[in-house]
Amino acid sequence: LLMKWEQLLSLKRYGDTHKRLRKEQDETRLGFEVDYDRVIFSSAFRSLQDKTQVVPLSKTDFVHTRLTHSLEVSVVGRSLGRIVGTKLLEKYPHLKEVHGFQFNDFGAIVAAAALAHDIGNPPFGHSGEKAIGEYFKIGKGTQFQSQLTPKEYQDLCDFEGNA
Repeated sequence: LLMKWEQLLSLKRYGDTHKRLRKEQDETRLGFEVDYDRVIFSSAFRSLQDKTQVVPLSKTDFVHTRLTHSLEVSVVGRSLGRIVGTKLLEKYPHLKEVHGFQFNDFGAIVAAAALAHDIGNPPFGHSGEKAIGEYFKIGKGTQFQSQLTPKEYQDLCDFEGNA
Protein backbone atom coordinates (compact mmCIF):
# COMPACT_ATOMS: atom_id res chain seq x y z
CA LEU A 1 0.00 0.00 0.00
CA LEU A 2 1.54 3.27 -1.13
CA MET A 3 0.87 6.21 1.18
CA LYS A 4 0.12 9.57 -0.43
CA TRP A 5 1.96 11.66 2.16
CA GLU A 6 1.39 15.00 0.47
CA GLN A 7 -2.37 14.36 0.60
CA LEU A 8 -2.31 12.95 4.13
CA LEU A 9 -0.32 15.96 5.35
CA SER A 10 -2.58 18.52 3.71
CA LEU A 11 -3.07 21.76 5.59
CA LYS A 12 -6.26 22.59 3.69
CA ARG A 13 -9.23 22.78 6.04
CA TYR A 14 -12.98 22.86 5.60
CA GLY A 15 -13.97 26.21 4.15
CA ASP A 16 -10.54 27.01 2.70
CA THR A 17 -10.67 28.39 -0.82
CA HIS A 18 -6.98 27.86 -1.56
CA LYS A 19 -4.33 25.26 -0.87
CA ARG A 20 -2.12 25.87 2.16
CA LEU A 21 1.52 24.97 1.77
CA ARG A 22 3.75 23.95 4.68
CA LYS A 23 6.64 26.08 3.38
CA GLU A 24 4.42 29.18 3.60
CA GLN A 25 3.32 28.56 7.20
CA ASP A 26 4.07 31.03 9.97
CA GLU A 27 6.46 29.09 12.21
CA THR A 28 4.97 30.71 15.33
CA ARG A 29 1.52 29.20 14.70
CA LEU A 30 1.51 26.23 12.34
CA GLY A 31 -1.68 24.85 10.82
CA PHE A 32 -1.26 21.51 12.58
CA GLU A 33 -0.93 23.28 15.91
CA VAL A 34 -4.09 25.28 15.16
CA ASP A 35 -5.92 21.94 14.89
CA TYR A 36 -4.77 21.12 18.44
CA ASP A 37 -5.90 24.55 19.64
CA ARG A 38 -9.33 24.11 18.06
CA VAL A 39 -9.81 20.88 20.00
CA ILE A 40 -8.71 22.54 23.27
CA PHE A 41 -11.17 25.42 22.82
CA SER A 42 -14.10 23.24 21.75
CA SER A 43 -17.02 22.72 24.11
CA ALA A 44 -16.97 19.00 23.25
CA PHE A 45 -13.44 18.71 24.65
CA ARG A 46 -14.22 20.76 27.74
CA SER A 47 -17.19 18.51 28.48
CA LEU A 48 -14.70 15.69 29.12
CA GLN A 49 -13.93 17.33 32.48
CA ASP A 50 -17.28 16.02 33.73
CA LYS A 51 -16.66 12.40 32.72
CA THR A 52 -14.73 9.98 34.87
CA GLN A 53 -12.02 7.86 33.30
CA VAL A 54 -12.66 4.43 34.79
CA VAL A 55 -9.48 2.69 35.91
CA PRO A 56 -10.35 -0.84 37.08
CA LEU A 57 -8.82 -1.97 40.36
CA SER A 58 -6.92 1.27 40.87
CA LYS A 59 -4.66 1.32 43.93
CA THR A 60 -5.21 5.02 44.46
CA ASP A 61 -8.19 7.20 45.30
CA PHE A 62 -7.16 9.73 42.64
CA VAL A 63 -9.98 10.23 40.14
CA HIS A 64 -9.03 10.83 36.53
CA THR A 65 -11.38 12.69 34.25
CA ARG A 66 -11.50 11.98 30.55
CA LEU A 67 -10.10 15.48 30.02
CA THR A 68 -7.01 14.70 32.13
CA HIS A 69 -6.65 11.32 30.42
CA SER A 70 -6.90 12.92 26.97
CA LEU A 71 -4.22 15.49 27.83
CA GLU A 72 -1.91 12.72 29.05
CA VAL A 73 -2.52 10.63 25.91
CA SER A 74 -1.86 13.73 23.80
CA VAL A 75 1.55 14.33 25.41
CA VAL A 76 2.62 10.74 24.80
CA GLY A 77 1.19 10.87 21.26
CA ARG A 78 3.13 14.04 20.48
CA SER A 79 6.41 12.37 21.44
CA LEU A 80 5.61 9.23 19.44
CA GLY A 81 4.56 11.36 16.46
CA ARG A 82 7.88 13.19 16.53
CA ILE A 83 9.79 9.91 16.57
CA VAL A 84 7.77 8.60 13.62
CA GLY A 85 8.10 11.97 11.86
CA THR A 86 11.88 11.76 12.10
CA LYS A 87 11.83 8.28 10.56
CA LEU A 88 9.40 9.28 7.79
CA LEU A 89 11.49 12.31 6.84
CA GLU A 90 14.56 10.07 6.64
CA LYS A 91 12.67 7.62 4.41
CA TYR A 92 10.97 10.31 2.29
CA PRO A 93 13.39 13.28 2.27
CA HIS A 94 11.34 15.12 -0.38
CA LEU A 95 8.69 15.79 2.28
CA LYS A 96 11.19 18.07 4.02
CA GLU A 97 13.21 19.27 1.03
CA VAL A 98 10.32 20.01 -1.34
CA HIS A 99 7.36 20.59 0.97
CA GLY A 100 9.08 21.85 4.14
CA PHE A 101 7.61 19.37 6.63
CA GLN A 102 9.42 19.04 9.95
CA PHE A 103 9.39 16.17 12.46
CA ASN A 104 7.41 18.36 14.89
CA ASP A 105 4.54 18.50 12.37
CA PHE A 106 3.94 14.79 12.86
CA GLY A 107 3.96 15.26 16.62
CA ALA A 108 1.36 18.03 16.33
CA ILE A 109 -0.90 15.88 14.14
CA VAL A 110 -0.79 12.90 16.51
CA ALA A 111 -1.19 15.16 19.56
CA ALA A 112 -4.39 16.69 18.12
CA ALA A 113 -5.79 13.27 17.23
CA ALA A 114 -4.92 11.89 20.67
CA LEU A 115 -6.46 14.92 22.35
CA ALA A 116 -9.74 14.33 20.51
CA HIS A 117 -9.80 10.54 20.87
CA ASP A 118 -12.45 10.38 23.63
CA ILE A 119 -14.79 13.08 22.32
CA GLY A 120 -18.22 11.56 21.74
CA ASN A 121 -17.54 8.32 23.60
CA PRO A 122 -20.17 7.11 26.07
CA PRO A 123 -19.65 7.48 29.80
CA PHE A 124 -17.88 4.68 31.71
CA GLY A 125 -15.61 3.56 28.88
CA HIS A 126 -15.87 -0.05 27.72
CA SER A 127 -18.37 -0.80 30.49
CA GLY A 128 -20.63 1.89 29.02
CA GLU A 129 -20.21 0.43 25.54
CA LYS A 130 -21.17 -3.01 26.86
CA ALA A 131 -24.23 -1.55 28.64
CA ILE A 132 -25.40 0.15 25.43
CA GLY A 133 -24.96 -3.11 23.52
CA GLU A 134 -26.88 -5.08 26.15
CA TYR A 135 -29.69 -2.49 26.12
CA PHE A 136 -30.23 -3.14 22.41
CA LYS A 137 -29.59 -6.90 22.48
CA ILE A 138 -31.77 -7.91 25.45
CA GLY A 139 -33.12 -4.72 27.00
CA LYS A 140 -35.74 -2.15 26.12
CA GLY A 141 -33.74 -1.15 23.05
CA THR A 142 -35.06 -4.21 21.20
CA GLN A 143 -38.20 -2.16 20.48
CA PHE A 144 -36.20 -0.01 18.04
CA GLN A 145 -35.05 -2.90 15.84
CA SER A 146 -37.91 -2.51 13.36
CA GLN A 147 -37.01 1.18 12.83
CA LEU A 148 -33.42 0.46 11.83
CA THR A 149 -31.66 -1.40 9.06
CA PRO A 150 -30.11 -4.71 10.13
CA LYS A 151 -26.62 -3.13 9.95
CA GLU A 152 -27.64 -0.11 12.05
CA TYR A 153 -29.20 -2.34 14.69
CA GLN A 154 -26.15 -4.63 14.76
CA ASP A 155 -23.89 -1.58 15.18
CA LEU A 156 -25.85 -0.67 18.31
CA CYS A 157 -25.74 -4.23 19.65
CA ASP A 158 -21.96 -4.29 19.13
CA PHE A 159 -21.52 -0.65 20.18
CA GLU A 160 -17.97 0.67 19.85
CA GLY A 161 -17.46 4.27 20.96
CA ASN A 162 -14.27 4.74 18.94
CA ALA A 163 -15.71 3.38 15.69
